[in-house]
Amino acid sequence: MHIEIQRNADISLTKQIYHSILDHIRSDLLEDDLQLPSVRELSKQLGVSLVTVVKAYQKLEHDGFITSVQGKGTFIRKTKIEEAEKKEGTLLYDWQLSVQDYLPRSQFARFHQVPEKIHLSSNMIDPGLLPNRYLVQEIHRMFSEDPKVLSQYGEIQGDRALRQAMVEYLQRMDVPTSPDNILVTSGSQQGIDLVARTFVGPGDVVVMEAPTYPGAIDVFRGRGATILTVPVDSDGMRIELLQNLCDKYKPKIIYTVPTFHNPTGAVMSLKRRRQILELARSIQCLVIEDDPCSEIYFEKKPPASMKSLDQDGHVIYLKGLSKILAPGCRIGILAASGSIFKRLLAAKANTDLGSPLLTQKAIIPFITSKRMMDHLKKLRTALKIRRDLVLEILSQQSPEEVSWFIPKGGLNVWLTLPSWINTDHLLIEAKKEQITFLPGSACYPTEQENHHLRLSFSYMNEQQLTQGVTTICNLLQSAIALKINQDSSPHF
Repeated sequence: MHIEIQRNADISLTKQIYHSILDHIRSDLLEDDLQLPSVRELSKQLGVSLVTVVKAYQKLEHDGFITSVQGKGTFIRKTKIEEAEKKEGTLLYDWQLSVQDYLPRSQFARFHQVPEKIHLSSNMIDPGLLPNRYLVQEIHRMFSEDPKVLSQYGEIQGDRALRQAMVEYLQRMDVPTSPDNILVTSGSQQGIDLVARTFVGPGDVVVMEAPTYPGAIDVFRGRGATILTVPVDSDGMRIELLQNLCDKYKPKIIYTVPTFHNPTGAVMSLKRRRQILELARSIQCLVIEDDPCSEIYFEKKPPASMKSLDQDGHVIYLKGLSKILAPGCRIGILAASGSIFKRLLAAKANTDLGSPLLTQKAIIPFITSKRMMDHLKKLRTALKIRRDLVLEILSQQSPEEVSWFIPKGGLNVWLTLPSWINTDHLLIEAKKEQITFLPGSACYPTEQENHHLRLSFSYMNEQQLTQGVTTICNLLQSAIALKINQDSSPHF
């Protein structure tokens, strides 16, 4: 188990150890009943005092994640999260625990593909709303016209025709770029990873929103970054707090999802977008603008992208096509300029020598035709209906102690519960009903808030949404009623 200690961070060493072990547990990187290092061993390994480790272990035990057995040691106990089933033959692989790894966390993958019947945890789009049939036809046509497409490597930077098509597509969204400044990636997740592996090393400061996209947290934590967070309100990242962090720490990267923020759904105002760019210019840092679904707006178009406001090459723009078009294609693009782009291209070459040519070719006819615009219009209509359904159920059936942000686009609704409700525990009860959601704890890089959850309304049909959201409301009603009864009971 690798624990990265950052001695210059504002977070205490005890909290760093606590969160690191907790991230390992929640990411299933530490198995149930696994023995942790002794207090003395871990303090020596990390170069910290015995008291620091003791306090971290005590908090983990108090929160129910580990248990100490007198004379035997300290062991993982997953009572606060879903216990993994014991698999036959596991003992054969116990030796593997001696192999050191450097993964601090990998939480998002746990909620991406799940066995539950009602899947509200990952913001994918219902396959029935995607142009599957047309894309299949294009693949057949491509094979008939160019049967050698499978025996060719594509350009490392990405197919030239696709890059040109993406320039025209992005121009309709007021995102200026050129084919030479576009890099085709295997989804926007690879774009985040390329930026991190190119520009982030142990101790480098990365500023993120709180909450934020869990997949980005996993990547930056994996690079050993010192992550600092800025809370989000209805207008996005709070600039006055960001300014304070920038003045004190001079971050290398600011990562933001300004349009239909994941997970809250907030839209950053145009004023704040400009202010972040000014900050980036003043301290010479990079801004990663992650844009997963700005096309999915329900009322009016969102403000101009930060990339469109950038004159000096500070913004690295990421756009994924997987969600809105073809998840199986895993196509995304990264737009940057200058030497920043050249270094990212080199990182792409080192990673995979280029994304698959077949899937790149398959989507070109669609995104260059009127069909794409028609598809997006229908998609906005269908998802607005589903969003409105979820909001209606929440309004009618959720406890009055529960609040939520009304998203004006995107794929998710962010709920805030009473502070004493831990959504990690609530998820266990939901899974018993074959329902899953994303607990808020996965969305916080540092100081975790456990009383939030994200409901994705884009993947399930209306009947499944009704059943799933109604069940979650019932679970919340029961939890609050139980709390009221406990508080009102006489204590002896």
